[in-house]
Amino acid sequence: MIHHTGLHSLFSSLTRRQALQIGLGTGLSFLLPTLEARSAEKRGKERPKSIIVLWMGGGPSQLESWDPHPERSVGETVSKISTTIPGLEIGDTLPQMAEQIHHLSVIRSMVSKEGDHERGTYYAQTGYRPDPSVIHPSMTAVISKQLKRDDIEIPQHISLASGDGFVVPRGGFLGADYDAFRIYDPGRNIHNMRPGVDEARQKRRLEGLDVVSDAFASLRQMPVAKTNHQSVIEKALTMMSSSQLEALTLEGESQSTIDRYGDNRFGRGCLVARRLVEQGVRAIQVVLSGFDTHVNNLDGQRKQFGILDPAFATLIADLKERDLLDSTIVLCLGEFGRTPKINPLEGRDHWPIGFSCVLGGGGLAAGHVIGETDPNAGQTNEQQLTKTTPPESPVSIPDLYATILTTMGLDPYEELQSPIGRPFMLSEGMAVTELLPERLR
Repeated sequence: MIHHTGLHSLFSSLTRRQALQIGLGTGLSFLLPTLEARSAEKRGKERPKSIIVLWMGGGPSQLESWDPHPERSVGETVSKISTTIPGLEIGDTLPQMAEQIHHLSVIRSMVSKEGDHERGTYYAQTGYRPDPSVIHPSMTAVISKQLKRDDIEIPQHISLASGDGFVVPRGGFLGADYDAFRIYDPGRNIHNMRPGVDEARQKRRLEGLDVVSDAFASLRQMPVAKTNHQSVIEKALTMMSSSQLEALTLEGESQSTIDRYGDNRFGRGCLVARRLVEQGVRAIQVVLSGFDTHVNNLDGQRKQFGILDPAFATLIADLKERDLLDSTIVLCLGEFGRTPKINPLEGRDHWPIGFSCVLGGGGLAAGHVIGETDPNAGQTNEQQLTKTTPPESPVSIPDLYATILTTMGLDPYEELQSPIGRPFMLSEGMAVTELLPERLR
C-alpha cells in the first residue's frame, strides 16, 4: 500500500508550512505561497459536501463481515459470498452490500492503539489517543467547523440513533457548539422541536424569557455576548421555524422506502441521513450498537449485520440514484474488530490489530481492497496484543482521517489551536494514495 507522499513523516513535530520552509531552504522560501496556492487549487471546488459515518458500536467482527476466513481455524463463522468487486468475497451476512460494494472500497488492515471501548471510541472518532490535558474534537466536528455553511438553519453536525454515551461525537476544545445534535429515535416525533402553542402565546413566553435573560446578564461579570446563552436561544428559535426541519422527519417517504432501509432506529437513521444530505448538512453519524459479542459471537454478529446490510445498501443505492454519492463520503467503522480466536463462551474479544472498515463516495476511489490479514494473526499471547503480527499494509485511524479530510478539500496538516493556544493538526496521519480522487494523487 502506498501512503500519500509528503514531509509529514520526516517533520512530524512541525507544521506543514514549517516543514516546507526547512525543506526548501531560505533561498527558495519565496516559492511557498505559490506551492500552497497550487495545493489549494488542486483541492479545488469539487470537494464533497457531506460525510455520513455509520458507527458500529462495540467492535464489529471483521471475520463475520468484510474479511471472512471460513477455511481457517477461526471458530464457528460465516460463509463467503461473491461481490461486484472482482475477486472480493465478504461474509454471507451482507448479501445486499455485496451488490453495492463496487461503489466503495474496503480496508482490511485497520489498526488502532486502543483496545478498550471508551478509549477506542475516542481514538477512532478523533484520531487522537485520550489525553487528560485536552479533549480533542471528533473528525465530524472538525468537518462541520471547517466547512460551515451559513445557509443551514438546522444543526450541521448530527448523531442519529444514539444515546447519551461516549459514542456521540463531541466538539472537544472547539466548544459545545460543535457537539453533535443527538436524536435517539430518528424519523419519530422530536419533542419540543415545534412550538406547542399558537404564535401569540409563544410571543408572550419569549417576552418572559427576555426577563429571565436580563436577570441572567445582570448577575454575570462576563458579557452575555461572550457566553453561549443567547446564541443557543437564537439557534433554537431559528430551527423551530425552519422548513429545513422536515429533513429530520420521514414526511413524504413511503412505507416501502422505510421498509427497504429497515423500520428500526438504525434503518430510519440512514434514511434521515440521506434526507439531511439532501438539505446540505455537513456531518452525520448513524449509530448501530450491539457488536460487543464476548458471548455467542456468531448469532450476535449475524443479528447486527442483518440490521446493517439493508440500511447500508439502500443508502448507497439511494445516494447514487439521486446523484448525491459523488458529493457524499460514507464511512462504516467501529472502534476495533474482534479476535480470530473464539473464547470458551463462543465469543470473540477485542481486537485492534487488523480489523476492517468500508468507505466511498465523495470522489474517493472505488473498487479497492486495501491490506490483508492473517486470521491467526501470529498470536503468541492472548493477553498481549502487541506481540501479534500486524496486518499487511496497516492503515491507522489518523491515516484514514487524513484520506477523508484531503478528499474533502481540507489540509490534514492544518493546525487548530486549543483555548490555551496549544496547536493540533487536523490529522497526524498520511492519506492512502490509492483511495484519493484522481485529481489529488
